This record gives sequence, structure tokens and C-alpha cells, in this order.
Amino acid sequence: MSHSQKDRPWLIRTYAGHSTAEASNALYRSNLTKGQTGLSVAFDLPTQTGYDSDHLLSRGEVGKVGVPICHLGDMRTLFNEIPLEQMNTSMTINATAPWLLALYIAVAEEQGADVSKLQGTVQNDLIKEYLSRGTYVCPPKPSLKMIGDVAEYCYTNVPKWNPMNVCSYHLQEAGATPEQELAFALATAIAVLDELKPRVPADDFPALCGRISFFVNAGIRFVTEMCKMRAFVDLWDEILQERYGVENPKFRRFRYGVQVNSLGLTEQQPENNVYRILIEMLAVTLSKKARARAVQLPAWNEALGLPRPWDQQWSMRMQQIMAFETDLLEYDDLFDGNPAVDAKVEALKEGARHELANLDGMGGAVASIEYMKSRLVDANAERLGRIEAGETVVVGVNKWTETEPSPLMTEDGGIMTVDPAVEAEQITRLEAWRAERDEGAVQLALGAMRDAAKAGENVMPASIKAAKAGATTGEWAQVMRNVFGEYRGPTGVSASPSNKTEGLDDIRDAVNAVSDKLGRRLKFVIGKPGLDGHSNGAEQIAFRARDCGMDIEYEGIRLTPEEIVKAAQEQDAHVVGLSILSGSHMPLVEDLMERMRAAGLGHVPVIVGGIIPDEDAKRLLASGVARVYTPKDFELNTIMMDIVALADPKVEAAE
Repeated sequence: MSHSQKDRPWLIRTYAGHSTAEASNALYRSNLTKGQTGLSVAFDLPTQTGYDSDHLLSRGEVGKVGVPICHLGDMRTLFNEIPLEQMNTSMTINATAPWLLALYIAVAEEQGADVSKLQGTVQNDLIKEYLSRGTYVCPPKPSLKMIGDVAEYCYTNVPKWNPMNVCSYHLQEAGATPEQELAFALATAIAVLDELKPRVPADDFPALCGRISFFVNAGIRFVTEMCKMRAFVDLWDEILQERYGVENPKFRRFRYGVQVNSLGLTEQQPENNVYRILIEMLAVTLSKKARARAVQLPAWNEALGLPRPWDQQWSMRMQQIMAFETDLLEYDDLFDGNPAVDAKVEALKEGARHELANLDGMGGAVASIEYMKSRLVDANAERLGRIEAGETVVVGVNKWTETEPSPLMTEDGGIMTVDPAVEAEQITRLEAWRAERDEGAVQLALGAMRDAAKAGENVMPASIKAAKAGATTGEWAQVMRNVFGEYRGPTGVSASPSNKTEGLDDIRDAVNAVSDKLGRRLKFVIGKPGLDGHSNGAEQIAFRARDCGMDIEYEGIRLTPEEIVKAAQEQDAHVVGLSILSGSHMPLVEDLMERMRAAGLGHVPVIVGGIIPDEDAKRLLASGVARVYTPKDFELNTIMMDIVALADPKVEAAE
């Protein structure tokens, strides 16, 4: 291939947003001057789950893992002086996707943009929320209907917008094998296409298929991951041609963006993550046939907390070196005709087809949510078991653990922290917005939205009107909850022990011995306070505790400290375990500890797991927490023995 035919590089993005709309806007404008070619917006958990910043469940979560967007004013600030007509914007938003897109369209119109020219993607994939990320609002069927509403609206009004981004990223983060990632993602896409097919004229359906995009994960086994991407390309082509009769190859193209794996990033020797991220990027860039259209990379220190602007810049430079310094884009596909690659791709396709047929037999993705969830929990347990046993080597974690101190870990702990004052300031702005808007117009717009939802109409036009009237994220979501109902997703962890007891005999004996002393089975209550939906850690603790013979109580995600204390009281817990990965551990745990003491449960040991900096861990221990675990504590059996020791009446008396 000659230099004149050099391919255009993929869109270079950084997944960003934090604290406030104003601070995030400054970060976006700075990143654009550094050579970023698209925006990728991270929203905070209240925005993702449909709560305003002043809601009880939002406490401690505002601005932590993304930017809080409560209303049109916040969205206006977020994109101040950024011409949306010229941008390609990816918004990682799912349950509240119709609302955030409505706000985006309203801001674009205020800027004088031609809305039909807007380009970007809204993730809008609810099925993976039930399986792995946990930011759902409504039950699956109405959620699928709203995915369809966004796609149908965009097809007519914003034709260059990708209305749905099938997200297999979190499936891999939850432990999915490559075959499961392929099958579960494609089953989700099939469910969406089946929902859309009756909504548009048959002649228009192929073009609508062409607007569905994917968001995938690339792990460290980069040859397998590259083959997985080639398998995705082939299977998507096959499904569109055979199941939906899409003849035009242009509309069968597999289009995807990628964030490489965060699951494999380590808290130990975090500088090694730079190599991991680069190697994982190879999986989605080396094969021209299966190359990503947009790439965003995590930062080397993401396992420790929120990356600083410099850390994000370093990841962006990695992409630019690959795209502009190497000769990668000067060649046709490097793997066509390679027998090893062809064989691996065929094996992955075969495994995925088998799983797809299985899901189809159960009634498709929406009907198979509990089955898929339990498969993911099982696969993740096997993955962790291999790391614990040393069968899977993780450098710096279970092998070559000796290390020099890292000069990258500077006086700020190597991460950025969000000032707690941000939450109060955001609430003040929200109250001012409510006070200044035309309340009558807002209620009228919300009423019209409720009527549209009840009548089964497309919710997008009414959502855009409500956005312009000044309604808030929480008000929009409450209308949807009232009309469609709320939902609690499956945990994938049954209460009865499995037969997987390898290496657990000693712990089971210890659990039995302590249970005899206690006069009943050791009761372990596990809770996830706040809005953090990353439930993988809590599920694996529950899974292992169950198999060790403990009586576990795990109700899943999104509980208030009050609800967890009530469960501890009602269940007469011997130990309470909390899991928080969103950075909101300080306010939530301190609140819970106060409530435990007020309820007369001050003697019950509380353990906490999450992405918790050392300084915060010291504060938690000082507030009465018995143990703090972070990602470096990967040996679950050690944690199990700690729980047994904490529940032992003798140990308790001695302390």
C-alpha cells in the first residue's frame, strides 16, 4: 500500500467528566487542543440512574465518576464554546439516554446547530446494565421500548447519530469469556433490531441496522481479543444478512468503539498498566478488517482512583504514537489468510453461535437475563480462582511482587480527588435552577411526557420539550418509574451452596466451628450502599462465602445505609460487608457506622471493600471499621478466614 492510500486514524477520545459541568468543560477544551478528535462524556452515578444531585441516594456520589447533569443549564455549561455541529460526541449513558440526548439536542438548537448534522453516539444499552453495570431504572421490556424510541427518533431527525451502542465492555469486566461476550452482545443487538423492525418501513430498515454500533473491551490476551473482533465482524454480517435480509454490505459493517480493559489494571506496581494498555490497544488496531472506529484508553492509575489530566494525556499520546509515528495505517489487513488466526476465529464463532442458539431457545436476550447473569458470575469466579491458584500469572500481583517505589506516585497519591464541597455547590445551583424556572410550564411538560409514555408513544419529542421547559433528570426519571415501574436486577448468586468446594475444606471447618459456638449458622450480610452498580466484587465475595458454608444475605445494588442497617438488624448479622467502588466510601460508611451504633449494633464488625486510597483506609479504620480491602486483596480465602475470625465470639471478647 502506498503512502497516498494511508488509512485515516480512528477517532482519538478520552473518557472524561468529573466534579462539575464547568470543570469538565475546561477539561474537554484542553483535551481538544492536545489533539483529541472526539468527546467521550462520563456522567456521574446520579445522572446515570435518574436522580437529581440532592436526592437521598445521591449522597456522596455527586461528580465522583463523571459529571453531574441535572438540567438544561448544566448541559449548556458542559458544552460552552464547543460547537456541537462540528463535534463527534460519545455519551456513556443508558437508562437516562433519551433524556440526556434530549438535553444535548436542546443545547445544539440553542447554539444554532443544524440538528440533522449532529454526529455521535449514545450508549443506550440497558441489557448489559441488568447483567453487569447496574445503572438501570425501569424493567427490561419498557427499557427496550425506550431504546427503540431513541433509534426511531434519531433515524428521522438526527440521521448521523448512532442511537444505540451495544456495550459488551462491561460483560468482559464482569468476567465474560470471549464466546460469552460475542453471544450476549449480539443477542442484545438482535433484541433491539427485533424491537425496531416493525417501527420503520421495510425499505428503511437496512439503513437503521447500519446505525447500530458496538462498544467493546479488549483484554490482555491480545491475539484472542483480535480474533474475537474478527469474529464479531463475521457474525454481525451473518446475522444481518441471514436473519434480517440486509443485502447492502455498507449496512452490514461492524462499527465499534473501544475502551481497553480496566479489569486487568492492577493496584500493585501500577506503572505496569502502561504496557498492558498498549498491548490491549493492539487487539483493536492491528487488524484492518476489524479495526475500531474510536479508541479511548484508561490511564495507568485507574485502579487507584480518578486519573489526573496528565495521566489522561499520557494515554492519549499512546494512541497518537500508534496512529502517526508507526506505519500501521499503511498496510492492508496483516492477518488475512493466516491459518492460526482463521482457526481461532472459527472456534470463537462456533462457540458464540452455540450460545446464541441457546439464548434464542429461551426467548432471546430479555428473557435470558437471569441465565446470562449467573453465567457471568460463574465465569468470573473461575477467572479469580485461576489467579488465586497462580494458574493465571498477573505480573506484580501473584508473581514478581518485589518492587522499587514508584516515582510516579507523587505527593497527591498519584490520583485526582473530587472536593467534597462540589456536591453542596451542585445542589445550590440545582435549587437556584428550580427557583428560577417557570414551574407551571415544567409541570405541563412533565404531564405531556407522562401521557406520551402511558399511550406507548415515542418519548423523545416530549422529553425534548420537557428539557427546554427546565425539567430535571430526577423528574424525567420519576415519570418513567411511575409509568413503567422500578426494577431490581438479579444478583447471579443463589443462597444455597454450590458443589465447588476445592480448597475450601479448612474454611468450611472453621465456619462450622464458629457457627457451633454462635449457636446458629454464621450470618454475613453484604450490602452496596449508594449508586455504585459495579457489583462484581460483592458478587464474588457472596459467591465464595456461600460456598464456605456461611449464611449470606446479599440483596444486590443501590441500597441506602439505613436499609443495610435494617437488614443487619432483621437478619441478626454476625458480620456486615460493604462494597463501594465509586469513591463515595467516606460519607456512606461514616453514615452507616453512626446508624449501626444508634441501632445498638456497634459490636457487629463491619468490613469494607473498594477503590480506597491509604489515607481514607486509615480514616475508615479509625471510625470503627474492622477491615478495609482494596483490589490488591485478591485472595478471597484470606478474606473468608478474616470474616470467620471477626465472627468468633472469643476473638470479639478479647478485642
